[in-house]
Amino acid sequence: MLQRIREALAGAPPAPVRVPRDYDRAPLTGPADVARFAEAVSEYRARVHRIGPGEIAATVARLTAGPVVVPPDLPPEWVAGVATRVDHPPLTVDELDALPAVLTGCAVGIAATGTIVLDAGPGQGRRAITLVPDHHICVVGTDQIVDTVPQAFAALDPSRPLTFVSGPSATSDIELNRVEGVHGPRTLDVLVVQR
Repeated sequence: MLQRIREALAGAPPAPVRVPRDYDRAPLTGPADVARFAEAVSEYRARVHRIGPGEIAATVARLTAGPVVVPPDLPPEWVAGVATRVDHPPLTVDELDALPAVLTGCAVGIAATGTIVLDAGPGQGRRAITLVPDHHICVVGTDQIVDTVPQAFAALDPSRPLTFVSGPSATSDIELNRVEGVHGPRTLDVLVVQR
């Protein structure tokens, strides 16, 4: 039977498949669509807070009840008056698990997909601190938002460890029952800061 299939296919080679490769690769000029980013992020069940630069610490204090894990190079004004645990020396997994929240910055936000990209750069810390605590608060400056995924890749350093975050951690079983917090934080708050 397989031989007959091979013979039938040998007489009619398949038509070549044309895959469009005309992605929008133009660099971002001017401001990105911040409203589209905020809408896309909220569609993932993340909470979006549009705030001014001087409102970060007050917003973090309002969103948290206990100490917040922070990377060692986080801007101090982001946590003025907030109880923190600095991840230096690196906290153990048990220590991270006992803490209710983490605050980080990011490398890029993508308006088309509502995705936040972390690359372990300044103010982001190591990957473990964003995955173990149950609540991630991420600061995204409006100047860090791009419109498309190709623009994001053009802005990112491919040699850095990249983590793409699209909403709180969630998965679905075969019956489509959604379970949150399996592979990371159950709650994601995104502070979109006007810059």
